[in-house]
Amino acid sequence: MSMPKFGYSAKINEPCARAFGKEMRISPKHAMEVCRAIRGMRLNAAKEYLEAVRAKRKAVSFVRHRKKLAHRKGGHGSGQYPVKAAREILKVLKNAEANASYKGLDAEKLLIVHASAYKGITLPGILPRAFGRATSFNKPLTNIEIVLKEAS
Repeated sequence: MSMPKFGYSAKINEPCARAFGKEMRISPKHAMEVCRAIRGMRLNAAKEYLEAVRAKRKAVSFVRHRKKLAHRKGGHGSGQYPVKAAREILKVLKNAEANASYKGLDAEKLLIVHASAYKGITLPGILPRAFGRATSFNKPLTNIEIVLKEAS
């Protein structure tokens, strides 16, 4: 049995710095919304934003997965505070920053040109129920891609 091959979904010309978070135990829906929020931001602004989300000072406005979701203060519409997703994406972002400094890119000029999250494998599980029955309780894992490039 061969291992799966992971590739980036975006083709970005060099010089750029990339980071990949494989099979992370976070919600794919929350991760997708956080990645959409930080896409196009400067690196320092994105790190401050994710720290504010972790501290529940700023909400992530949800665009796609927002059915019956309350509005949050700040005028961004309906949203949530996906603390766990923000913490894990911040780790991948810091990894991309370290890759950029290794390649000699200027950290002050870095821009997030690509940030995406999608479902990985699903861990099967069961939930015991009454009368000897069981319900499947599966946990989807998430893959995260981040690409940084110097802004001109």
